[in-house]
Amino acid sequence: MGKAQTRFDAILRILLDGIAGIAMTGIIVVVLLQVVSRLLGTPVSWTEEATRYLFVWMIFLGVAAGFRTVETARVTVFIDMMPDLMRRLSVHIYVASSVLFFGLTAWTGWKLARQQYMMNETSATLAMPMWLIGAIMPIAAVFATLAVFESLRTRRPQIELSDLGLSPGQKVEADVAVPDSEQQP
Repeated sequence: MGKAQTRFDAILRILLDGIAGIAMTGIIVVVLLQVVSRLLGTPVSWTEEATRYLFVWMIFLGVAAGFRTVETARVTVFIDMMPDLMRRLSVHIYVASSVLFFGLTAWTGWKLARQQYMMNETSATLAMPMWLIGAIMPIAAVFATLAVFESLRTRRPQIELSDLGLSPGQKVEADVAVPDSEQQP
């Protein structure tokens, strides 16, 4: 792979990718069960709800995993248009805004899960405590914050976009070929 990897990065990878992978596998199994049971004429009522909750877990963990590997969407055209000072501060802005966002997500998610726990809210068909579903928000937000700092330590060139080999102020031009609609291959 060639990327710097620490023990902490490996633990984050195993936790985030592993649990998200388990959720994805669960989705596949539950959806297959749903399809087969409907084909047999005896649909299982809890499959739609289980799929939805597994999907929520998979997405939140996937966001955290994306920040760990610096595979998140970034609008680099704005960074390119900024003056040199702002370009040099872009990594700090990236980290600060990410930590602020995930801090707010953790706080909001904690309040949601706590409210669900206090109200003893359960899911409609699975009859499982809803705080187990809502708990993924603060859990994933904490993991994502840790992932931001770990990626800053191990994958800083990717965050800085230095892997593109551009000098400061150099413009990036898209190399897009538009096929002529009148010509046939």
